[in-house]
Amino acid sequence: MVSLLYLSEMLFFFLAVPDDLLLALKFVFGSCALQALDLVDQRSVTCVSSPSGRKAFQVMGGSGRLYTCFMSCHFCPCPAFAHTVLRRNEGPLCKHILAVYLCQAMGVTQQESVSDQQMSMLLSGTEIL
Repeated sequence: MVSLLYLSEMLFFFLAVPDDLLLALKFVFGSCALQALDLVDQRSVTCVSSPSGRKAFQVMGGSGRLYTCFMSCHFCPCPAFAHTVLRRNEGPLCKHILAVYLCQAMGVTQQESVSDQQMSMLLSGTEIL
């Protein structure tokens, strides 16, 4: 079975995703892979970091809504994550989390620095950057 770590390592070496890797992504993640790659192409993923070292990822969804994803606990607040991953256990992640992994592996994540206070507000859900 192809692991996410292997896919990330392969993507790190190629800026253009090889066909066999695209097929592996499609096989492992289904239609979620294509949707995540679309988010990557649109540069929809931003890593928000603070001086204290905290990080969160904001992903602009296809609908225009901004989702704050937390990789440390593997969580996204989108409806698909709640329904498909948490309730029905039909997949390991949503397109937003997969897009974060792919952007990190490809080195195309947008970067934004915020104060510790702004990060606290972001993590508590009271502020969207």
